[in-house]
Amino acid sequence: MLRAHARDLSETMRDADIEKPADPRIARSRQVILRAALEELGEAGYGAFTIESVAARAGVGKSTIYRHWPDKLALVSDAFKTLHEVAAPDLVTGSPRERLKRILQHVAETVVSSTFSACIPALIDAAERDRDLRKFHHQFQRQARKPLIRLISDGVAAGEFASVDPELAALALLGVIFFRRLMTNAPFDPRRIDDLIDAVLPAASRNARLLLAARQP
Repeated sequence: MLRAHARDLSETMRDADIEKPADPRIARSRQVILRAALEELGEAGYGAFTIESVAARAGVGKSTIYRHWPDKLALVSDAFKTLHEVAAPDLVTGSPRERLKRILQHVAETVVSSTFSACIPALIDAAERDRDLRKFHHQFQRQARKPLIRLISDGVAAGEFASVDPELAALALLGVIFFRRLMTNAPFDPRRIDDLIDAVLPAASRNARLLLAARQP
């Protein structure tokens, strides 16, 4: 009975540790390190990227980084995922088109000038040479496209957009923005997002909207 009580007490204490809020200082330190990792990747490239260089940039010891991330791939992937989530725009309010415009403006503004923008060429180049990084890169981009695909699908279902393949439309919209960033000397102007949406996703015809409304209960 005593052993069972001790075991229960141990489990309760462990659960309390898990639920205990993170130390704000640790959270701030993590954010500084993640930001430094992206800055280092953008400036040095993945090949020259080291834990030591990130530690120096962040002003911490490399042992601090190794306590949270076992290697540079884990650090880079966490930096992309975390900062992508922090910067994500509001996708809850507004019509499908308003939300679509919001997310595309965010992407266009991000690739014009940001730490993330500087990392894009480095990540693509390294993904061609490193199998594990390529796997992360493809998975990250696939997950990042899902909200856009879902918005387009919602817009088609609501009769706001003409009937299209949501995934192909998402690739077309993002393709314009990233092509201009990587293949030309002039990034896509975020002020022209409405023009881009109109070109890729024409509005549903009046007859199509009436037919959709008639089918709804």
